[in-house]
Amino acid sequence: MMAKLTKDTLFKAPQTRAETVMDKTTRVVREMLDTETEQREAKTQRLRKTRLEREASDSGKTPATKTKTRKTTS
Repeated sequence: MMAKLTKDTLFKAPQTRAETVMDKTTRVVREMLDTETEQREAKTQRLRKTRLEREASDSGKTPATKTKTRKTTS
């Protein structure tokens, strides 16, 4: 036998206050993470550009020095 259809059984219940607060928290955290990601990517691009410029200017001035290896005794 089917349940009697009423406004309570036919329509979904409205969101509770806890769900609304949880949704707000989730949205704020995602915004914070997106902002941090954008700042990190901008910093990475800036540092990469600076490093490449420095490597380009240093490549013509001095040759790279060879690192010394240790002698091992067996």
